[in-house]
Amino acid sequence: MIRALALLALCLWPLSLVAATDPATAARAAAKALEEAAESLAQAKSARDRVKALTVTLKAYEDGLEAMRDGLRQAALQEARLTQELRAREAEVAQLLGVLQSIASAPTPVTMVHPDGPTGTARAGMLLADVTPALNARALELRTKLEEVQTLRTLQQSAADTLRRGLEGVQTARAELSQALADRKDLPRRFTEDPVKTAILISSTETLEGFASGLYDITNDEASGSLPDISHRKGALPLPVQGRVLLRAGESDAAGIARPGVVLATRPRALVSTPTAATIRYLGPLLDYGNVMILEPQSGVLFVFAGLETVYGRAGQVLPGGSPVGLMGGTDAQPGTILSEASDGAGTQASETLYIEVRQDNVAVDPAAWFKMKKDG
Repeated sequence: MIRALALLALCLWPLSLVAATDPATAARAAAKALEEAAESLAQAKSARDRVKALTVTLKAYEDGLEAMRDGLRQAALQEARLTQELRAREAEVAQLLGVLQSIASAPTPVTMVHPDGPTGTARAGMLLADVTPALNARALELRTKLEEVQTLRTLQQSAADTLRRGLEGVQTARAELSQALADRKDLPRRFTEDPVKTAILISSTETLEGFASGLYDITNDEASGSLPDISHRKGALPLPVQGRVLLRAGESDAAGIARPGVVLATRPRALVSTPTAATIRYLGPLLDYGNVMILEPQSGVLFVFAGLETVYGRAGQVLPGGSPVGLMGGTDAQPGTILSEASDGAGTQASETLYIEVRQDNVAVDPAAWFKMKKDG
């Protein structure tokens, strides 16, 4: 009896603590966010300012899909941890069941009588009384973990439909936003671009610096004045797109090329917005940068965003802060791909890159001086 109780006590060694965050709850919250984005999309169609409403909706979809990917990844990792943990404890669980069965199958008089007499019997009874609550707690813990594994598996199996609806919604929101921007006629204009002068400048330009220095010579009828000074917001401006810093200013890329700007890794088709009110100085293809958007938030300062697939607006327009200026390239990952990557513990690859350069008085400065960036990149 003493040996059986000792074996039982060994089986009560607790499992390691689970992570403080609950992946299942996070994934459900993300699914709810996608549902709310769908409702917002329906309301945006009748909104007075459709561009603003659709921009908010599209960002909500992007945030919801990002949270869904992360939630599924965490769920897959948690399921793998729990499954591995339970498998590692199979021998102990079997031993625990064996002890319980041996106690349950023994006749009551036998379990109540100890070879060492009444004192031994009393001690065994006291030990059993101490062990029983822990045994119940251990059994409850095992059952809870098994149920959590099942919940996580069910969640991942049902996620495909949620992802499909979310991806359909984000594609619809992009299309409607593009149409709303094309129909927009209420933005003020600071100047009219001279297309001939612009073409000559592009053909004669070999560097971004050279192009930037000639920007002010390709305008007609430019209004006097400038946007308000935003120097007080230096270091606090939001990044124009959801992503992570891949290369900081002055760091070399794989080809050994170092540029004065930063490179952000983004997901395909991500929305790019202006972080503050700004005048569009140029938009379109330039050198080897792909499609470029050059914004002037205040006199003497230019924000250069390069590498977009789609750009919105017209040169000379003054945009409110947060206005969409374009979309990244690439193709949205399909639900099967997202689920496959999540099951491997990885997020959907941030395959697109946006280059950000800040020029002040025609001199490149570190964008980190203007934009809010995480120190860990």
